[in-house]
Amino acid sequence: MLKGISPLISPELLATLSMMGHGDEIILADAHFPADSFNENVLRADGLKIADLLAAILPLFELDAYVPDPLVMMAAVEGDTLDPQVESTYRNAIDQHAPKAPAIARIDRFAFYDRAEGAFAIVMTGETAKYGNILLKKGVTPISE
Repeated sequence: MLKGISPLISPELLATLSMMGHGDEIILADAHFPADSFNENVLRADGLKIADLLAAILPLFELDAYVPDPLVMMAAVEGDTLDPQVESTYRNAIDQHAPKAPAIARIDRFAFYDRAEGAFAIVMTGETAKYGNILLKKGVTPISE
């Protein structure tokens, strides 16, 4: 364990976040997401909820300020409805560490899958909420003076 880093962040996840560059994307996927079908860099965070993982990652991770949508979730498939509590829970975690982050964008299921193919990594969690996946686009880390 390291001081100042949440114990929810595994060594593999910490290394992955560190290796990501500006504009790279990482997906925090729910337990139902077909990650291995889309990406070779799949990390496991079984048992963890996405909101808790967001709260652990965002103190270490700058969101991309140069794009309109650094936070993206999957839109509901026609005929389905979204549980607004899922996004609200994520937003609470985001607002703790990135209060100026824009609203979470929603994109079509297949567009989300396309983004998963190009993502730097996918983190499989224990999240069971339907449409619980969220994509984060990494920004430029500010230099401390």
